[in-house]
Amino acid sequence: MKTVWDKCQKADMEKVMAFAEDYKRFLDSAKTEREAVKETIRLAKKAGFKEFAGKKIKAGDKLYFNNRGKSLALFVIGKKPMEQGMNILGAHIDSPRIDLKQIPLYEDNGLVLFDTHYYGGIKKYQWVAIPLALHGVVCKKDGKVIEVSIGEKENEPILEISDLLIHLSRDQMAKTGAKVVEGEDLNALAGSIPAKTKKEEQELVKKNILDILKKEYGIEEDDFISAELELVPAGKARDLGLDRSMVMGYGHDDRICAYTSLAALMESEKPERTSVCILTDKEEIGSMGSSGAQSAFFENCVAELLNLQEGNYSDLKLRHALENSFMLSSDVSAAFDPNYPGVNEAKNAAYFGKGISFNKFTGSGGKGGSSDAPAEFVAKIRNIMDTNKVMFQFSELGRVDQGGGGTIAYILANKNMDVLDAGIAVQNMHAPYETASKGDIYEAYRAYKAFLKDA
Repeated sequence: MKTVWDKCQKADMEKVMAFAEDYKRFLDSAKTEREAVKETIRLAKKAGFKEFAGKKIKAGDKLYFNNRGKSLALFVIGKKPMEQGMNILGAHIDSPRIDLKQIPLYEDNGLVLFDTHYYGGIKKYQWVAIPLALHGVVCKKDGKVIEVSIGEKENEPILEISDLLIHLSRDQMAKTGAKVVEGEDLNALAGSIPAKTKKEEQELVKKNILDILKKEYGIEEDDFISAELELVPAGKARDLGLDRSMVMGYGHDDRICAYTSLAALMESEKPERTSVCILTDKEEIGSMGSSGAQSAFFENCVAELLNLQEGNYSDLKLRHALENSFMLSSDVSAAFDPNYPGVNEAKNAAYFGKGISFNKFTGSGGKGGSSDAPAEFVAKIRNIMDTNKVMFQFSELGRVDQGGGGTIAYILANKNMDVLDAGIAVQNMHAPYETASKGDIYEAYRAYKAFLKDA
């Protein structure tokens, strides 16, 4: 079976490994959707992008729109009018995690814990007894926004959700995987030292934790109500395998597609058709809300640019721009795992090292929730990949009645544009640590470059 590695000469191998190092740095800097936006803007500015300011635009301009610090749309303006269509890469920058509740802090028998609510589809038992870092923002009533990141540096404390010791877990082990750890039991241990006080007070450990938060961050207990705080695995992405051929880290789904799409866009110079990268939030919970793909944000961005490009904006021109566009909806696919071969149909599985993975359809239970790309568009993409000597594979997400999943593809396809699901195969999807092939990561970047240039 031919793989990316088979065609790699020494120079190619160096490029693959160097690209993976850049990606690992991005992954370590972008453990939340807000951090992903912040890091993306930093990289984009370095590549010549400027925030949209309502000024006249011309071919070659590199612009970005920042939506509440939680989603982004980046454009490289093409030579052709936008009404004739755009080449769009779309990915999401949220990942499964554990969120703190709005009233999270409590004391129980001398221990202080954070009450939580999990975000996205997870196996809850995977999130216990591992080091967790606390990331996010706390918004004060006076408008001040406090950024929080605790647990990433070696000298910083971490948090943990405890598990039941094996010696006392006879009843627990008899439960199904979905019930081994219940959602309401995902409470993170945060402290155990009581505050020093001469007064007789209750919950002195909680008081001590609140004193620390006030001293270090200026956070009061009531401020948790207007906070977005997330528990994510602590630590950096690492090379996996004695040959260093893979990357294991938190958040491949879907920051792996976000980064490769961004890297491709940043190298786009005066394209024929406007090149676009959309990075959305909330995909893991349905793409709803103002920062999700179902919001009007992207359409509003296109409308702004159309108005500046042609001067006589109309809703009809916006509709033309969308329906004449081509899109790769980039999200991770399920990599074949020799430990669990039975969930795949071998001919239509995605494999490590075979390049970017395209999915004509996603969904579940009879393609439910899938946009199912038209064959003509699939043929177009095949031709682009072959012309540019990009290694690719076509796959589906498991056996027909085994499960399935969705992406943002249907949302943009509903605008009457041609959309094909594309992405990188990963193992351990939605686990605290996911695994991907460095060869596939680099080949996806090459695929996205080819698409932006030739679609």
